[in-house]
Amino acid sequence: MDHPATYVPPVPADVEKGTGVLEVSSRSTSAENISPEPHVPIPIPPKLSKWNQRIENLAGLEARGIKRVLPEERHGASVMGYIQMSLLWFSANISANNLAVGLLGPLLFGLGFLDSAMCSVFGILVGSAATAYMSIWGAQSGNRTMIVARYFMGYWPAKLPCILNMILMIGYGTIDCIIGGQILSAVSGGSMTIIVGIIIVALISWIIAAFGMAIFHVYERWAWIPQVIVLFILVGSAGPSFNAHLQNTVTGGAVTAGRLSFFSLQLSVPVSWAAAASDFYVYYPETTKKWKVFLMTMTGLTLAFCFVNLLGIGLASGIATNPLWDEANKISSGALILAGYGPLGGFGKFCGVIVALGVISNNIPGTYASALGFQVLGRYGKMVPRYFWVCVIVAIYFICAVAGRNNLFDILQNFVALMGYWVMVFVAIVLEEHLIFRRPGGKAGPFDWTAWEDKRRLPIGIAALIAFLVGWAGAIIGMYQNWYMGPVAAKVGGVGADIGVWLGCAFAIVVFPPLRYLELRKYGR
Repeated sequence: MDHPATYVPPVPADVEKGTGVLEVSSRSTSAENISPEPHVPIPIPPKLSKWNQRIENLAGLEARGIKRVLPEERHGASVMGYIQMSLLWFSANISANNLAVGLLGPLLFGLGFLDSAMCSVFGILVGSAATAYMSIWGAQSGNRTMIVARYFMGYWPAKLPCILNMILMIGYGTIDCIIGGQILSAVSGGSMTIIVGIIIVALISWIIAAFGMAIFHVYERWAWIPQVIVLFILVGSAGPSFNAHLQNTVTGGAVTAGRLSFFSLQLSVPVSWAAAASDFYVYYPETTKKWKVFLMTMTGLTLAFCFVNLLGIGLASGIATNPLWDEANKISSGALILAGYGPLGGFGKFCGVIVALGVISNNIPGTYASALGFQVLGRYGKMVPRYFWVCVIVAIYFICAVAGRNNLFDILQNFVALMGYWVMVFVAIVLEEHLIFRRPGGKAGPFDWTAWEDKRRLPIGIAALIAFLVGWAGAIIGMYQNWYMGPVAAKVGGVGADIGVWLGCAFAIVVFPPLRYLELRKYGR
């Protein structure tokens, strides 16, 4: 199937549009009727059904929820389709919220420019690789990431990472709204409150995420262009004040501790997409090459994160020598970004508006993915349309953003790292199940993607659940946060450092294989 140069992965005719009855368990082809579970129809009140049908029949709105996209419902492969993968992740992450994470190297951990840059780049590479790996399952299975999780965690235990992923995406939505609101408020000179800026970001995110995949891909295909332009303008405007020779402001063991903590923090941001990475590839054909999916996803993530984080480190490095930046930073991170445009006057404020609106690109995928999480949780969540759950998600992170609008740094430091712990543990379990038990000739056999909703054909999940919880225990003893320091973390460098990601992964990697072997031996699945 040929596509024009303006290619966007199309969403085929939505088979879920216009239905008046929802089925909790459904099979669409004879291949999916193997050992089927009984259909449990859930009738919808006529008036509600009528309104729902009107909404779902809106042009461009995606009615599909978590139901598997069958091979015959997908679009064809093309070069532009692969390029779209990179554009999606590049556009979604070349945003001000990720730039703000870069500020933390010099400002929070006391690292110099070189140390901050090295920790940032290598942390991003590791985190992006984990997300790129998780992205390969979308085209292969036709299932969303948290449905794919059932094949590694079991039907019931998979609900735990699903809940955690919803919290994660809501948290990032909160951060996006806050920093977007801060920049818009700074542009107005304070005449517009941060709350009004938060409303603008949340409203646009809601509209695009509610319509779904088709409009979402169109938006992400073009949104990166103005962002790249204004961020390069920021480099030219603020670059002369960057201090590439900035040295560490901490000494001795505190340097090692700072490096470990900042490295882990930088890893945690790109890896946070891992639990949603497959969601955006379910319309790609089964023949899509895994290595191409990995490579294109990795490319988009790495380029975006490296660019904005190094820019953030540059801004932070100049605070000590630029009094105007120092004063702006005391107001908010958004004010600091706008101060970087200071020499450009009114045009700089215009660029600040573009940067502020850029967080919407980051917000949309998370809003889309977290809304699907409600449907994964159970039959009653599944009977509610996806667009309604989008409304719920937006309302939640809007309220959180308003409540936490003056505490962005605390949210970044504590929330981002905290969420990174469980994601890496989850990825470690998926990787071991894939390479050890699902390899050709492996004890668990090949994946049967038609069993996505059949509890009797999915793994029990006892081994994965125990490994996941043990991994969390490892993360807790290696955790370093303002409100808690694990006993192992406290010993690093004499001052403490965050090694929760590494201990969590290590514990899960050691525990999972023997438990999974015993589970397969007893239950056979």
